[in-house]
Amino acid sequence: MRKELSKMEDVRDTFTGTFVRFGEKNGYKGPVPTVLLKSVHDNSGREVCDHLWFNLTKGFAALDLKGGELVEFRARVKEYFKGYMGRREDVYVPIEADYKLSHPTKLRVITGRASLSSPS
Repeated sequence: MRKELSKMEDVRDTFTGTFVRFGEKNGYKGPVPTVLLKSVHDNSGREVCDHLWFNLTKGFAALDLKGGELVEFRARVKEYFKGYMGRREDVYVPIEADYKLSHPTKLRVITGRASLSSPS
């Protein structure tokens, strides 16, 4: 469980994280593109979790992210439940509560762009 995030439940705050890569997860209508951020910190600089996966929203897509760029965004801390919630008896993955950052807004890259542009 993400203990630092659990202390901030239902709080909307500014966070930063380092973009690692794009990925995908299974969705009801097919694959859903995702974004992986590592070393996520709150606005006071305290690390709140080592990594987080987000859906590839329009906000993330508009950033044209490259590996290693630092992304700043606002999000709300929410509780969710993970584990197997089906009816099969041969699958045992206990259900447990965890915390995530939900509804990321005001996304912007705060490092990495300056080194990509060349002087004219």
